[in-house]
Amino acid sequence: MYSLAPSVLHHDGQSDPLMAVTRFIGGWKEELAAVRQDLHAHPELGFEEHRTARVITQALGLMGVEVHTGIGRTGVVAIVEGKANKSGRMIGLRADMDALPMMECNTFAHRSVNPGRMHACGHDGHTAMLLGAARYLAQTRNFDGTAVLIFQPGEEGYGGAREMIADGLFTRWNVDAVYALHNWPSLEPGQIGVSPGPTMAAADKVEIIVTGRGGHGAHPYQAIDPVLVAAHIITAAQSIVSRNVSPLDAAVVSLCAVEAGRLDAMSVIPDQATLVGTIRTFKTNVQEMVETRLRLLAQSIAQGFGATAQVKYTRIYPATINHPYQAKFAADIAAGLVGEANVQRNFPPSMGAEDFSFMLQVKPGAYLRLGQGGAAQGKLLHNAKYDFNDEVIPLGASLLACLAEQSMPLDDFSLTS
Repeated sequence: MYSLAPSVLHHDGQSDPLMAVTRFIGGWKEELAAVRQDLHAHPELGFEEHRTARVITQALGLMGVEVHTGIGRTGVVAIVEGKANKSGRMIGLRADMDALPMMECNTFAHRSVNPGRMHACGHDGHTAMLLGAARYLAQTRNFDGTAVLIFQPGEEGYGGAREMIADGLFTRWNVDAVYALHNWPSLEPGQIGVSPGPTMAAADKVEIIVTGRGGHGAHPYQAIDPVLVAAHIITAAQSIVSRNVSPLDAAVVSLCAVEAGRLDAMSVIPDQATLVGTIRTFKTNVQEMVETRLRLLAQSIAQGFGATAQVKYTRIYPATINHPYQAKFAADIAAGLVGEANVQRNFPPSMGAEDFSFMLQVKPGAYLRLGQGGAAQGKLLHNAKYDFNDEVIPLGASLLACLAEQSMPLDDFSLTS
């Protein structure tokens, strides 16, 4: 079906080593695309990626690299040693590998065979790109140090990065820096975005349980209507950002789901109404202020109507904050691959969230966006018609490989030589 067994590679003496990497990996495009499509057809949710881990482990085994499994439950870590290790340096490269609980609407041959499971965020492509980088690094070993390749489970809301760290990821492999990239449909293929500082928002979950007193819809004066209270809370919550957050900061308050009563009981006022939503911020002080204001508003509004409101506020992922030096270094490597004109060095932050943030809290590093196109056609992340663009696999794999290789250059083969 496909093979990632080693082939003979030699640097061709070109003056630009980065472009040489792209040419080499480009020769494996069809093999890597076959791996990617196989993973797409067999999506698995967070901490259920047993088949995915086997595919990765099998591929890495053919490359002859050291492989560790079960890190953070279903995570895989591969270790590639360079030709030398005088520097003692160690660089981490991370790819997420889980899917989403979605029904796929595509009709191509590699569509999901697992109902209610779909690779709608491109983690299948991220895995294939890191396998491509692994193959290149294992065959050439043109670096002085150790590359740590991290195949992470459970990014989609499960905190897989946190689990791998708790399982000793960075105590066993004390990397000097760690890098990750994510496909980005709003960027065209061949474009790369990165920025120093905030790049993805913190993601918090809020659940508000409003308790009133049920009754007959014809006699609302005898009841305390939790649906009415919930409606007032929804409206008031939208004032938090507009009236409490500085226009120079960013925050999002979205109450996205309401559950109350029964649709087949038109005249029954329920006892409870539940609101569920998400809060997105970049700064800790803004995050704390939004939580405080939301609690006070919900409780005060409920009290004013004679009801009560219980607020459960859970901090899911912290903000993803790139480290300035590593962000600049990554942008320089990207420019060497695609040209300065195709690199956005101050790429706008996203209010989406990413659990790579846990890794950046303990290690310096950077999170990059790899253009893949498709946004204009509605093929957006987390969309039932999404599919990863296999054309960008060689570039993504080359970017990852070069980040490791050029972070640990050999004396006779470096970006600065």
